[in-house]
Amino acid sequence: MTSRLTIEYRGTEFAGWARQDGQRTVQAELERALGVVLRCRAVPLTVAGRTDAGVHAWGQVASYEGDPARVESLNALLPDDIAVLECVTAEAGFDARRDATSRAYCFRVLARRARSAYEHGRALHWPNGVVLPRLEACARALEGTHDFTAFTPTETQHVRFSRDVLAARWTETGGGMLDFWIEADSFMRQMNRVLVGTMLEVGRGARSVGDFERLLRGAPRSAAGPTAPAHGLYLVGAGYNGNRVLTQPLTNRPLFWTDVRFGSGA
Repeated sequence: MTSRLTIEYRGTEFAGWARQDGQRTVQAELERALGVVLRCRAVPLTVAGRTDAGVHAWGQVASYEGDPARVESLNALLPDDIAVLECVTAEAGFDARRDATSRAYCFRVLARRARSAYEHGRALHWPNGVVLPRLEACARALEGTHDFTAFTPTETQHVRFSRDVLAARWTETGGGMLDFWIEADSFMRQMNRVLVGTMLEVGRGARSVGDFERLLRGAPRSAAGPTAPAHGLYLVGAGYNGNRVLTQPLTNRPLFWTDVRFGSGA
């Protein structure tokens, strides 16, 4: 039997998703709890998107071979910065990573001069000024298939740099909060963070929208902007069987992952 987990976590105190010797990771915590609940020595997890250190998740998806575990039992064993939202039986052979046809992320930016005690560690504080229409123009340019070589570290294991962006949009949710939403077939390491760092340079007038568009033609990493910090990035969820994560119009309010939907024309 194959089971499917939906998980949320606050990535601040984790060295990322993937198990690492001597490091606190989301995978290690979950596999430990599953082993106790299912009374197994090891319950290896496969995950839809391996998040880096400091990155959060609202709807991470993972799979394992075995019976579903009781959510309440798992959460009783997990630390406060991880919560299992669902653990259900999946189709035989379901693989959270291999079967995912898209992933969606949100990057949150607090674009105002005053910092926020509430959003500290949860959004990038950007006091430098920004023109939203410039950011929106960058988001529109992202949709479609492009070469994202400029938006991943030069030292990389990636051999394919083309990605198909299904949806990209900036939204305002009040109080100076700007959210960047993006869904693509897959993402390269740090791709979203470099995209945001570069778009914010466009937003404050340090480079043009045309400059940004030219980066999507396979420019080197040195031509793009800085890598935005991890604490503003959230994995929203993963799509399967061609179903999109971002599928209905967004409202101008703070959102939780279960609320997040775009229109099909996004």
